[in-house]
Amino acid sequence: MTEGYCVKDKKKVEIKNPVKTTMKNGKPATQGTCPICGGKVFRIGA
Repeated sequence: MTEGYCVKDKKKVEIKNPVKTTMKNGKPATQGTCPICGGKVFRIGA
């Protein structure tokens, strides 16, 4: 699974429901939700 940093929990968590996206500059990224608080988690380059 992919890990990302949750700003609300201030720790690394596994991304729940990860979706691969591409940013405006063309770099790959992964977006999903935090399994603990339900907030958004975003990871660049994954």
